[in-house]
Amino acid sequence: MELKRIDLNADVGESFGAWRIGEDEELIPLVTSANVACGFHAGDPLVIESTVRFAVRAGVAVGAHPGYPDLQGFGRRAMDLPATELEAVVLYQVAALAGIARAAGTGLRHVKAHGALYNQAARDPSIARPIARAIRRVSADLVFVGLAGSAMVAVARDEGLRVAEEAFADRGYRHDGSLVPRDQPGALLPGPNETAEQAVSIARDHRVRTVDGGWLDVHADTICLHGDTAGAPDRARAVRAALAAAGMEVRAL
Repeated sequence: MELKRIDLNADVGESFGAWRIGEDEELIPLVTSANVACGFHAGDPLVIESTVRFAVRAGVAVGAHPGYPDLQGFGRRAMDLPATELEAVVLYQVAALAGIARAAGTGLRHVKAHGALYNQAARDPSIARPIARAIRRVSADLVFVGLAGSAMVAVARDEGLRVAEEAFADRGYRHDGSLVPRDQPGALLPGPNETAEQAVSIARDHRVRTVDGGWLDVHADTICLHGDTAGAPDRARAVRAALAAAGMEVRAL
């Protein structure tokens, strides 16, 4: 029987100046792909470079994590940008990460939008398309990471990109496949045990329980853990242990 495989990714590199966000040095070695903030919603040049170099030393695939230009709101506030501007905003961030990765002796593997940009693109093809086009302009070999079953993955495929469909181990789902908004009950799973249980349900059983008690079919190539969540390394360890027990191989895209 063929061993089932899944990628485990985390959003990292989100500290900025004197502000420390996340436990990246503990978390990164526990995942297989690192989505590194590009400086617009979080991160700064020193943080970005040190995060990339740490991921390389840990043998973790490096990806770009572009967001809206919204440091104050951590990229979680929706913005209304013209398509040409949005494409340039994403192009700038992805190209910068690609250059830093090259300087660190590695290549950029994938791109995953952050926060409000990700959530809007999942619903709206007119937002997803500039993102996909910007990624393709940097390299058609980059993998577009997007919400499983959403409009953004369809657009990325239409633009000729390879796609990795993503699900979330630590976030609550609504019946339509969208994530529970962060300001609503059930947005974040309580702790490591619940996160690990949901990861196995996604990876092995291809389904996830929704906040209303139903089940949603989910076919994912990669599972995300948020690096800014308190106790993220403990969640990651629980997820790795549970996936191993379920007979899953965790491997980068």
